[in-house]
Order: sequence, then C-alpha cells, then structure tokens
Amino acid sequence: MEVQTENSQVDEVELPLPGEVVELVLSYVPLVDLVSASHVSRSWCSSVSSSLLLNRPRPWLIIHCQTTRPPYAVTVHAFDPRSRLWMDLQHRNPSADLGSTLLRSQSGRLLYALSPCHFSFSLDPLGLSWHRVSPPFVWRPDPIVAAAGSRIVVAGGGCDFDDDPLAVEIYDLEERKWESCDTMPSALRDCSTSACLSVAAGRGRIYVAEKLSGEVHSFDPEAKEWHGPYGLRPDRNIHCSLIDFLNNRMILIGLTNVRDRDSPSHPSQNGGQSLKIWEVLGLFSESEYREISEMPRELLKEIKGDGPSIISSISVCSAGDMVYLYNPSNPETVAWCMVAADGGTGEWGSIRIPANRQGCHAGRTVLSCWNVGVPELERALANSVSVLS
Repeated sequence: MEVQTENSQVDEVELPLPGEVVELVLSYVPLVDLVSASHVSRSWCSSVSSSLLLNRPRPWLIIHCQTTRPPYAVTVHAFDPRSRLWMDLQHRNPSADLGSTLLRSQSGRLLYALSPCHFSFSLDPLGLSWHRVSPPFVWRPDPIVAAAGSRIVVAGGGCDFDDDPLAVEIYDLEERKWESCDTMPSALRDCSTSACLSVAAGRGRIYVAEKLSGEVHSFDPEAKEWHGPYGLRPDRNIHCSLIDFLNNRMILIGLTNVRDRDSPSHPSQNGGQSLKIWEVLGLFSESEYREISEMPRELLKEIKGDGPSIISSISVCSAGDMVYLYNPSNPETVAWCMVAADGGTGEWGSIRIPANRQGCHAGRTVLSCWNVGVPELERALANSVSVLS
C-alpha cells in the first residue's frame, strides 16, 4: 500500500493483508464507498478494480418522485442491487428545467418533460445534466419519446381532431434542431399513444409494439424510414406484450392466461396468469424465440395488484443484465430478473421501497434503469451530488 509522508512523497509499504483478502473484503463494500477508496493510492485503486470483478456492478434502479403541486419538486432515490442499498441523490433540482410539466420516461433510459412551450430531457444516468430546447412543431399530449444514438424521436400521440395525429419529429442532438419526417404507419392510428404502445431503443433504431396485438414496427432515425409490421407471438396464449433490450438483445415480455389442462381452449379457473420473458432471435421476418424465465406467480400478483388483468398495469425498464418490472400506479414493489451473462435462465427477486421513502407514493413516480459504476459516481461527487444511504 502507498502512504503519504510528511514530505508529500508517496512510499510503498506492504499491504497488511494479502491482496486477495483485501479484494474479497472490498467486494462487499457498497459501490459508492469504493469511490473514495480508489483514491487512497495506486495499490488501493488496483484492489478496488479487482474487487469489481468478484462482485461486479449491476444496473441501478433510479426512482424520480415528483409532487403534483407547485413547484412540482423532484426527489431522486437509487437502488444498487450489487450492494442491496437504497440511497438518496441530492443535487440541483431538475424542477427548474421542467417548469410545471410532468416528468416522464418510456424506454427507461431517457427522462423528459414535454409542453407546448418547451422540451426538457436528460440522458444522464444520475440526472446530472438537463437540456431545455424548443418544443416540436406539432403539439401532441401523449406521444412516444425515445432516443437512438444522437437523435430523439417524438412520434404520434396526437388527438383524432389534430391535422396529423401520427406526426413524427426528430431532434438532432448534434445539430440542435427539429426535423419532420414521414408519419407513423396508418395501422397505428388507433393506438399511437404511449399508453397503447411499448417502446424500446436498440441497434440504432426505435421499436414500438402494440401491447394487445404484439405487432412491432421499427423506425430508422438516420434513414427516416418505418418498417414492419412484424408479429411477435412465441406463445399463442399471449394477450399483452412489452419489449425492451438487454445487452443489445431484444426481449419480449408476455402476459398469458394459463390454460386448463382438461380444456386447453379455456383459461384455467385457478391458474390465473403467467408472465414470461423471451429473447427474440434472428430477423423479424423469421423470428425465433428462446424462453429465458417465468416470473413466480406470487410475485406477479404482488406487483400487478388487484387491477384489471392487462399488461398496461405493468411497465418495464432494463439495462445490462437486469430487467425491472413494476406497476406505475402503485410502485411499492418492484420485481427484478437478473439474466445470466451466458444467456441462460433468469433469477427473480423483488425490491420494496423503504418506508422512509414513502413520499414517492404521494405523487408521480418515474423509474429508470442505468449502468452505474465508479466513473459515474466520481462524476456525480465532483458535481457536488450528495449520495446518502
């Protein structure tokens, strides 16, 4: 280990414990505490890096709670699954950028607020930086919004009496301007709002899936072209679908009615519903599927609650190897599925928002999921962000 002497010189001394033991101990230390440990010396920095190989960081669940009354303040909480630790992130309040508009997120990796006066958004894992720009040319109350590369796509969401309810506009982050392009496919006219569609961004494209039919359309922001529809139905009993990306692999989350063994054509009176995750393999025109895992029935019932048996009561956000599923109207319990790195089966668990963060339930709650490591936390602390456990 290196120590600082009175002459401000760095000397090398032997570690009091074998390096392997130090690395093992550090692998149990919360990620946020490893930031300061990595700055003790070069030896400590090396030990911290090695400890992250023993217990690697996993995508954080970030919860943004916004009050429903002026000044519409936003508080931010984070869950680190590696350390199983809840934290409060205290930094410059994004409310100044949002004004009186509601905070939203559809793909779990883009926070935004849209009003007729402005469009505010953040692509930062911990919400450190926000951008406030002019709104799209066409106002729509409930569009789909997603980011692909250096472009943000705002599509559909207009009212039937609007001139163009399927309008599509792209904001170029490099050019810093809006550009109109071809409208959404006419097949989406009756379901172009975010409530009816599941949105995912990956492989340089935006994908939208109609939750009830499972039909998927893709949009290429660079070519400004729509493709599809493609039918995603690994199980004919799926009646509601969600899509997302996991390590650049598309996944399909399907809610099915469990059929009675004695009468396969009828839903089981006792079996209820099941939720499964599949990986979508190959091209859409020749899609194949690999079942990853099925959510335990008790966990599905817990997050879905007593509401209608439709997947609109469940939302998804994911990153890396973690999938988080929750009920937007009552996110007290969040289910997670950790998919094996080799593409194997998934391990399930759940998170309950602690009682000291129950303020989230009194207002609007938006969840996002990000890969957060030591570099991201170093940047946050350098920007005067307080991370309180």
